[in-house]
Amino acid sequence: MDLITTTPALAEACDRFAAQPFVTVDTEFMRETTYYPKLCLIQMAGPDGSGVLVDPLAPEIDLKPFFGLMADEGVVKVFHSARQDLEIIWLLGGLLPQPFFDTQVAAMVCGYGDSVSYEQLTNDVAKAKIDKSSRFTDWSRRPLSEAQLAYALSDVTHLVTIYEVLAGQLLRTDRGEWLDEEMSVLTSPETYRADPAQAWRRLAGRMRKPREIAVLMEVAAWREREAQARNVPRGRILKDEAVIDVASSAPRSVEALGRLRSIPAGFERSRTGAEILAAVERGFERELAEIAAPERSRGGRGGNGALVELLKVLLKAVCEEERVAPKIIATVDDLEAIAEDDAADVPVLHGWRRTLFGEKALALKAGRLALSAQGGRVVVRELA
Repeated sequence: MDLITTTPALAEACDRFAAQPFVTVDTEFMRETTYYPKLCLIQMAGPDGSGVLVDPLAPEIDLKPFFGLMADEGVVKVFHSARQDLEIIWLLGGLLPQPFFDTQVAAMVCGYGDSVSYEQLTNDVAKAKIDKSSRFTDWSRRPLSEAQLAYALSDVTHLVTIYEVLAGQLLRTDRGEWLDEEMSVLTSPETYRADPAQAWRRLAGRMRKPREIAVLMEVAAWREREAQARNVPRGRILKDEAVIDVASSAPRSVEALGRLRSIPAGFERSRTGAEILAAVERGFERELAEIAAPERSRGGRGGNGALVELLKVLLKAVCEEERVAPKIIATVDDLEAIAEDDAADVPVLHGWRRTLFGEKALALKAGRLALSAQGGRVVVRELA
């Protein structure tokens, strides 16, 4: 299990994979101390199960052949739970693999459950066991141990069997198009662009006052830009709790900032403290009329809580019958929207989702469908 550490060796391996119909891919990376992930290892395997390990930290290697393979439209690139792997490829190579297949998404369509793990699929589909003892080791340290290399290689060799089985099931059930929407999100550059202007959304929580949200927007954007520029985790700049405290209290002086419990002693008089106060001032300069509070969850409004619960039961029953994971059909927000409005603009009322579940949800809401218990299972029954 030697590591590929030179560009010629990498090019030769990528040329071999380019002649195959598909290649399985995985990466090992570290990001505990950085904003951007640090790529530490690349694993690939072909249809015959033979795999290679690539050391991106080797001083004499250029990853251009690897990115060329990722861009080759004649080879399907197969990942499991690909989002973080694709983020790395986008950041380092400026591209996203096409064509692309995510076995976690495919497994949901094939009835293996929501967000099924690679270990579970390896057990259930490839009939193999994985030694996970190396999973959380430091992949940036060299030399890598034999146990690390063996674990890393198993992440792509078993994936060959998993892909072949899932692709076969999709072909037999004619559900390939069910993957399209999920795959399109994963292969959209917008998915991986961390826009500082949108950083506030993950912290908004229950904030409803326009002034609080305006300050949050500016402070969160400042922190995101700082983290990106320094390549450190957001929390190294300012912890989430402190960002929320600043937005809620909106301190406009050094003394006011220093009185916040989440701000370390003396921090308020530092350069960073001055930048936080400047961000607060920018928040006060925003036009409040343009600030829209995050939409509240619909659950329970207008007496729809019980109906939403019925729709959840219907969703579970339909998904058990069709052997598909509920997560890929509808979210709780979707169900809440349907409970309020028959014409809600949600994915579950469009395309194949509407055919599979949406029409039944509307029928249940209109009293044309009933749920009953039979033999320990929920049965969906049309009413005359």
